[in-house]
Order: sequence, then C-alpha cells, then structure tokens
Amino acid sequence: MERGTDAHTEGDTRTRRSRSPDDARVDDLLARAATGDERAFAGMYDALAPPVMGLAWRVLKDEAQAEEVVQDVMVEVWRTAGRFRPERGAARSWVLTLAHRRAVDRVRSVTASRAREMRSAAQEQQRAFDAVAEEIETREEQVLVLRCLAELARQLRLPLVLAYYEGLTYAEVADSLDTPPGTIKSRMRQGLRRLRECLEAGS
Repeated sequence: MERGTDAHTEGDTRTRRSRSPDDARVDDLLARAATGDERAFAGMYDALAPPVMGLAWRVLKDEAQAEEVVQDVMVEVWRTAGRFRPERGAARSWVLTLAHRRAVDRVRSVTASRAREMRSAAQEQQRAFDAVAEEIETREEQVLVLRCLAELARQLRLPLVLAYYEGLTYAEVADSLDTPPGTIKSRMRQGLRRLRECLEAGS
C-alpha cells in the first residue's frame, strides 16, 4: 500500500518537475489565489489573460465576445481555484480548457439567438404580408360590392343602402322612401338576390 502511494507521489513530483518555470510559477500563483490571495490572482490574471484571449478569439472571431469570455473565465477561476489539482496537469492547461468550453458555449448561444431572431423576423414579415393581402382583398371586395350595387335598379338599390350602410330598420326604410314595409322587404330580397349573383360572377 505504501509503495503504491510512494509511486503516485513520485509520479506527481516528476510531473511538476517536467513543467516549465513559467508554468510552475502560474501553478503557484493559482494555489495562492485559492487561499484568497488577491495579489497572486492578479499575477495569474496577467499571465493567463493573453492566451485565454487568443483562444477565445480563434473560436469566436469577435473581439468583444472574446473579451467577455476572458472576464467570465477569470471570474470562474477565482471562484473555483480550490478545485485545481496540480497532479492532473498545469494550471495553464486547466484555465485554457475552461476558456475553450466557455467560448464554445457562447458560440452555441449566439447561434441559437440568431436563429430565434431570424424565425421571429420571418414570422413578422409573414404577418405583415398577410395583413396587406387581407387589406387588399377587403378593398377589392368593397369595390366589387359598390360596383354591383350601382348596377341595381334604383328602387332595389336604395333600400339596401339605407338598411346596410345607414343602419335603418325595415320600418325606417319604408318611412324614408314612403313605401309600404311589405314592398320594401320584397325589393330588398330581390336586390340581395341580384347582388349575390353579381358578386359571384365577379369573384
């Protein structure tokens, strides 16, 4: 049991020794940052922000987005510095792995957002087109109705205009035209029948 532990410890020691002096310094800064040492974190930030920025820019191709990734990653490193395990690799590699993951997540988020915007724009355009088409159709129907009304004889046209455009009742239409209500009803039925025939022929 002790041999296995010794072998593991020796392996960790060899891993640390194989790192460059710069990597060893960053490892030490991160370890101190994990204890709340803000100066150590500032030193680590200065050392790793440039490579994180470079990696993020290569993924995102957008400087502003890449800068946001740098800030997000460094905040995450400050919050989770205690999770770093030097026996598993250098601090630089750990931070760059976090950066790559965060940059890829941002690409996916931006892509999804743009897709939603395009769908929304397409829907708005379709609704606008439908509204215009409906308005044109309504206007065409109105023109057709007026043309068909104009073709009716005056005695058939007037009762319909008074009833449907002026909102008068049968009795009021009869009073306005000084014509018996029964005659008005008969003329309106005849007028509506001819109006329907005209509309069907013109549609």
